[in-house]
Amino acid sequence: MFSPGQEEHCAPNKEPVKYGELVVLGYNGALPNGDRGRRKSRFALYKRPKANGVKPSTVHVISTPQASKAISCKGQHSISYTLSRNQTVVVEYTHDKDTDMFQVGRSTESPIDFVVTDTISGSQNNDEAQITQSTISRFACRIVCDRNEPYTARIFAAGFDSSKNIFLGEKAAKWKNPDGHMDGLTTNGVLVMHPRGGFTEESQPGVWREISVCGDVYTLRETRSAQQRGKLVESETNVLQDGSLIDLCGATLLWRTADGLFHTPTQKHIEALRQEINAARPQCPVGLNTLAFPSINRKEVVEEKQPWAYLSCGHVHGYHNWGHRSDTEANERECPMCRTVGPYVPLWLGCEAGFYVDAGPPTHAFTPCGHVCSEKSAKYWSQIPLPHGTHAFHAACPFCATQLVGEQNCIKLIFQGPVD
Repeated sequence: MFSPGQEEHCAPNKEPVKYGELVVLGYNGALPNGDRGRRKSRFALYKRPKANGVKPSTVHVISTPQASKAISCKGQHSISYTLSRNQTVVVEYTHDKDTDMFQVGRSTESPIDFVVTDTISGSQNNDEAQITQSTISRFACRIVCDRNEPYTARIFAAGFDSSKNIFLGEKAAKWKNPDGHMDGLTTNGVLVMHPRGGFTEESQPGVWREISVCGDVYTLRETRSAQQRGKLVESETNVLQDGSLIDLCGATLLWRTADGLFHTPTQKHIEALRQEINAARPQCPVGLNTLAFPSINRKEVVEEKQPWAYLSCGHVHGYHNWGHRSDTEANERECPMCRTVGPYVPLWLGCEAGFYVDAGPPTHAFTPCGHVCSEKSAKYWSQIPLPHGTHAFHAACPFCATQLVGEQNCIKLIFQGPVD
């Protein structure tokens, strides 16, 4: 099962092996200004025609900056750990015929396969918002996939730059492990959370961990960029599984395996669900006019027939102007059906299929943004704590990154069918 726009990657007669896909949280199927080149809301990792992975080989301990420069200019991949002004450890990396490497970061330079910029909460409605200073690293992380089955994918902090180097300066957290190899953390860190029980309706949130440059797993630092690393978690690995979340401090990515995607609804399936809801001709219980979810291509413009809902009770209506109360906030209204007071918002269908844990009908809305998806998907994302800023965590809508509120973070919608 392909998601739209990915069929063109196929060779004429043989499908390439797909390792998996990265989906950026906070976007509903595409970036607000459209997907362009390496900057998009979803990135598929395919087996490369030729392996480009690397593995550590020679280690050099160097006392002069010139010698360090000479090694890093050899055209080989290397990681430099600056211990002091006159001591640097340079680890050279050599070609690995058994792995493919994919790099993610803010830089648009050629070594980056997937360009990621800061996700602005509620960005569907806010194309113009600009991030003044990004907290995402230019070369944030690398994902290394085995070229042979079962095509295991592993994540590492930091990516190699245009001169094939990773530099950990004097201020970066770094250390020598008991077995003698060097390791370190990036400034704002790469955090990973593997859900317990995979990416299904039964899954529970796992524990957020930090991944080191060499792929070891650590407990979180006290704050995002603290000098002191957390404790090594020997029982856990950097292997990505279906539903793993990767946080780059400014954007969070969801990893979906090829097998997981095969069992996930497609965009066509979501479109069929939209048409099914509309075919049932839900009505506004007060105005008695027929409501309809707008087509997936028109997901920023509020349309005349668009369903609106009171998020405290879930009653679905058409748009109307009454129900304002002087003692409530601007967007709070009194539901004419049950008198409950709460936010009154337009409903939007969640179109990014990768965020669905099942293929159920769209019956629940996130509060306060009004994105609608299946019950199990809504309940899954409502319990997932996502990193926010430098040390906060909160649940957010996967389709727009708005922080969730309310008792359950989502509400069951109550549609009224046609009266005839």
